[in-house]
Amino acid sequence: MGLQIAFVIGLAAVHIFASRLRKLSAVPRSAWLSLAGGVSVAYVFIHIFPTLSDAHETINAHGLLAVLEHNAYIVALIGLAVFYGLEQAATKHSHKGQQDESVNFQKLKGVFWIHIGSFSLYNALIGYLLVYRNNELPAIIFFFLAMSAHFLVNDHGLVRHHRDVYLSKGRWVLATAVVVGWLLGLTVDVSEPIVSLLYAFVAGGIVLNVLKEELPEDRHSRFWPFALGALISTVLLVFS
Repeated sequence: MGLQIAFVIGLAAVHIFASRLRKLSAVPRSAWLSLAGGVSVAYVFIHIFPTLSDAHETINAHGLLAVLEHNAYIVALIGLAVFYGLEQAATKHSHKGQQDESVNFQKLKGVFWIHIGSFSLYNALIGYLLVYRNNELPAIIFFFLAMSAHFLVNDHGLVRHHRDVYLSKGRWVLATAVVVGWLLGLTVDVSEPIVSLLYAFVAGGIVLNVLKEELPEDRHSRFWPFALGALISTVLLVFS
């Protein structure tokens, strides 16, 4: 329990303090952000995707969920699609706000809260899954490290889209969401198939949220730090 408390506080602290790391906002993209992206993506491909195979078997054995032949992977795809849609909406409206001062402020504010609300749910799921990893010490350590790196990447993207309102309000909401999700994990027990679906949704979100930060040309991302992060994470996961 003590380790879990330390990890959930650590995850929340990433959102609270990441904005103080000014070098992360540099162009070309900070090597540390690319390294963090590599760690997150490797965690998904080496650890989460194999877990989805087990989740698929678990889900197929239970009631109505068995109707979908590849349900765990479908949920992962849904997670990816949801966050792709959110990114497109945020990018579209943030560009409009920069180019046209007459753009409705309330509409921009609404997009911000939709974006933050979705990431709050996402963070709460990650906080909940921190409890789910409770019985496996190496697994919970790798989960914490990978999600910390992932939160760092997400925080950078949210600052880029919503800067002032995110720094004043959004980061605190996301930090709180992690803690709330963890507390729900301690008090609300759901079935293994549902936990597997949550894990699948988070997997899809991680893939999209990392790659959308690394792939666009205007980010001037760095391949070698990204590859190094992926390599380090892979070696640790395979040989742990």
